[in-house]
Amino acid sequence: MANSSLRQANTNTGRQRKRNIIVNGETCSQKEEKPPVPSQKKKKIRMTISKIFINISIGLCIFSLVWFSYTLYMRSALSRRAVTLHPSPRVLDANSTTAAVSPERFWGSYRPQVYFGMKTRSPKSVVTGLMWMSQILDNDVKLRHTCEQGDGLSSFGWLMHDGVNFGMQQIRDTEFTLTTTFVKRLGGEHGGDWTWRITGRQHSTAPHAPVISLMFYVATDTQGSLQAHIENRTRLSHVTGTSEELGDFKITFKKPTNREEATNKYASYNYLQTLSPGLDQLTDIVKNSLSRRFVFSPSSAEKSLYIAVDTYRPPLQAQKDNRVQSDFVVHQVTVQVPFQIEVLFESGSFHDRPNQLKGSVLTEELTRLKLSYNEKFEKTFGLQNKGFTPAQVRFGKAALSNMLGGMGYFFGQSVVRSPYSEHAIFYPEGALFTAVPSRSFFPRGFLWDEGFHQLLIRKWDPQVTREALAHWLDLISVEGWIPREQILGDEALSKVPSEFVVQHTENANPPTFFLVLEEFLEHLEAHPDAPQFRNSLPFLRRLYPRLQTWFEWYNTTQAGPLPSSYRWRGRDKDTNLFLNAKTLTSGLDDYPRASHPSEDERHVDLYCWMVLASRTMTSMARLLGEPHQEYERTYQTLSNNSLLSELHWSEQLHAFCDYGNHTQAVSLQQEKVVVPPGQMRHQLPVKRLVRSVRKAPKLQYVNALGYVSLFPFLLHVLTPDSQKLEHILKDIQDPARLWTPYGLRSLSRSDPIYMKRNTEHDPPYWRGAIWININYLALRALHHYSSIDGPYQETASDLYQELRTNIINNIYKQYHETGYIWEQYSDSTGRGQGSHPFTGWSALIVLIMAEEY
Repeated sequence: MANSSLRQANTNTGRQRKRNIIVNGETCSQKEEKPPVPSQKKKKIRMTISKIFINISIGLCIFSLVWFSYTLYMRSALSRRAVTLHPSPRVLDANSTTAAVSPERFWGSYRPQVYFGMKTRSPKSVVTGLMWMSQILDNDVKLRHTCEQGDGLSSFGWLMHDGVNFGMQQIRDTEFTLTTTFVKRLGGEHGGDWTWRITGRQHSTAPHAPVISLMFYVATDTQGSLQAHIENRTRLSHVTGTSEELGDFKITFKKPTNREEATNKYASYNYLQTLSPGLDQLTDIVKNSLSRRFVFSPSSAEKSLYIAVDTYRPPLQAQKDNRVQSDFVVHQVTVQVPFQIEVLFESGSFHDRPNQLKGSVLTEELTRLKLSYNEKFEKTFGLQNKGFTPAQVRFGKAALSNMLGGMGYFFGQSVVRSPYSEHAIFYPEGALFTAVPSRSFFPRGFLWDEGFHQLLIRKWDPQVTREALAHWLDLISVEGWIPREQILGDEALSKVPSEFVVQHTENANPPTFFLVLEEFLEHLEAHPDAPQFRNSLPFLRRLYPRLQTWFEWYNTTQAGPLPSSYRWRGRDKDTNLFLNAKTLTSGLDDYPRASHPSEDERHVDLYCWMVLASRTMTSMARLLGEPHQEYERTYQTLSNNSLLSELHWSEQLHAFCDYGNHTQAVSLQQEKVVVPPGQMRHQLPVKRLVRSVRKAPKLQYVNALGYVSLFPFLLHVLTPDSQKLEHILKDIQDPARLWTPYGLRSLSRSDPIYMKRNTEHDPPYWRGAIWININYLALRALHHYSSIDGPYQETASDLYQELRTNIINNIYKQYHETGYIWEQYSDSTGRGQGSHPFTGWSALIVLIMAEEY
């Protein structure tokens, strides 16, 4: 009953709820109006709408989650794809460089970054090398090992090198000259034997016979083991070792002799046996082990202290390092010049060795190999027959030999950056057999340089060219990208500034391999019945799918803003710091492009590279019986001179030009720094030179006349009757523009950026200097246009003869005076400048002398 009353009271209260309202200070009671009860239909509609909104919200959440997951997955997939190698069968089998498959090329001077050393073409090779230093009284230790321009050597480089069997190099130090020679001999199952002969002679200007220390070393690279064998407590007589690629082997260190008499000379001996965390650490280990506590005493009356390897204690950090340590053994010989020393490597599997490759046996073999080299050089290039002097022929041999002696075998991983990866990532491990531009400054592979290198090497040894091309294209990604600078292994990495280590997967480099392939195809088509034709077809078939992907990558990722136009990616973004933003990807680094980088740019040199690429792909597809129509359509479109002119011809300049957002009214000015009140000047940032723009840029042709303007001529895009060819030939022969007595300069003297620094620390590079690779292309083009009918045939012929003579005379003169072939040459004096020795594309002087284009 009570519960019933309570419920009734609650019901009444609920039905007659009142609310109190205060009016003029008095409380009034007002009955609350009951809201109208919604109909069942309206309730249902509201519930339906609510459910719809809830379902939409849930759907959006699910979609967002799925889209986010898909985006992450795709980004991750695209990032992985950037470092996924091409799926087609490799051009070279993985074991193609082993001793079993290629024994004659297994050992070689494949360490171009050191003055003298050898290794095998295997990923973890046992390496051998030479260090040396003069014994002097002060504490300045000048240890020579890796090729360094700062060492100040009068000259160094190969005088003869056949690329396979032997090489002879001359190194001129301050008071003496070292001649380093190696000779190989096949036998057994692991690449056979080799012997080094090192001779030293005193310069006539040296006040007394120098005492020098030679340090012969052998080191494993995380694989294999070494055992030192000591006699008389300090002399390392030989090293025995074993590795997976070499089996058992022995390295014997002969005692020094007089050069002429072959009698033993007095020498002091020291050795070091330790562990190394990497091949890039060898120099530091030797330096840190040196001690001045040893006595050099050639007679009872003469005694002097000398520096030698002693004990080595690795730094604390190295001791904590978890890297695999490798065996490292050093044999030091301290001797007075003149002298001769031999080092013998003997393979344990060479059981039927007729005699040791030393002494008179070595001399006879070396004589035979030199004679064979000289005969092949004349047969290949015919310089003697063309009337060159013996000294000029020796120069030509040195240029070729340094190219061949600059071949290196590298193994490791590139560090790359994809637009889809937040951080730099590792490219797959790979091997690369390649020539290098400069042993002292660029001892690694560069994509656009290598095409020029192989133009020369192919004439001497087509097999080397096939292997180099195959190694490069076996590093292509599934997308068709090849890292333009190959920094593989610790030794290569140690020579590269950190800002250049990471390679960007959207950046290209000129596809110069098509120059080599076009020559290769022309030779095959001219000799269809030759054995080389049949032997080359399987190689080209393996190459073809990779070239297809490479071509397509250029044709899509480097496409320009208009149909059939092209634009280099990767221009410098921080234009405020540069007089003109660089375009490293074009190979012409600081050559003036549009002043303000944008997506509206069109680059004439890349357009012409694509003409060459489509022309070559058309020929290759036809030769292999593959569909060629698409390549031919591309070639027919791009080779149309009307389209080329429409995209790149400037009537104002009468030259082919880039197009972009450009102004010439730029200069470098001292940065203005405002000093806030009360702030000390020493707290301010250092003033820099920054770019000042005096006139706003606009879309227009980039009116710079130089190498880029010549590309339609250089790559034979222009028809022989084109009036544009007349303008180019006039520019070439105009001393106020491109002509010099030493070769064609890279940028017209009338250009506002001619010989201007790009930053306060960045001197001009492609802004006037003479470069041999482009001059080679110019001579090749003049030779081409002089050999086909056209109104400018005679002009091209005359220019060809004069330009060729100027280039040959200057490079030979500079080599004779300085001891080096150089990276570039001054357009005002002809003097060599830049890095040296630069026996990459500057060695094309041999083809220029031979008139082989």
